Amino acid sequence: MSTMIFVNLPVRNLAASMAYYKALGFDHNPQFTDDTAACIVISDTIFVMALTYGKFGEFSSKPIPDPKTTTAALYALSCDSREAVDAIAEAGIKAGGTETRDRQDYGFMYGRAVADPDGHVWEYTWMDMSQTPSE
Repeated sequence: MSTMIFVNLPVRNLAASMAYYKALGFDHNPQFTDDTAACIVISDTIFVMALTYGKFGEFSSKPIPDPKTTTAALYALSCDSREAVDAIAEAGIKAGGTETRDRQDYGFMYGRAVADPDGHVWEYTWMDMSQTPSE
C-alpha cells in the first residue's frame, strides 16, 4: 500500500468548498463525505478532508485559526508543466480564490499561489529537474 496524505482543512461552507475544488478538476469520494466533511480526491495518494469547523474541532482541542488572517501552513502541489500551473491557478481564481503573490519564475521552476475561499493557500509549482542547479 502506498503512503497517502490527508490534509485536513477547516471550512466555513462545505458545499462551497466542494464546488471550489470541483472547479479545479478534483472530485470527491462520497464514501467519506457527509454534511460535516468531504473527502476531496487530488490523486490516488493525496486527499483533502474539508471539515466544517464543528467537525474539525473534534480532532483538536486547540483554537482553530482563521486562515484569512493567519498562516498556519502553505500547501504545495506539483504540476506537470507551466501551463498546468497557470490552468489550475486560473481555475482557482475563477472559482473564487485569490492570488496571494506574484508568479515566481526561476527558469527551471515556476509557481503561483492561490488562496481558496476560506483563505487556505495552495502553491502550484512546476520544476524541470534536468535544469535544476547542481551543488
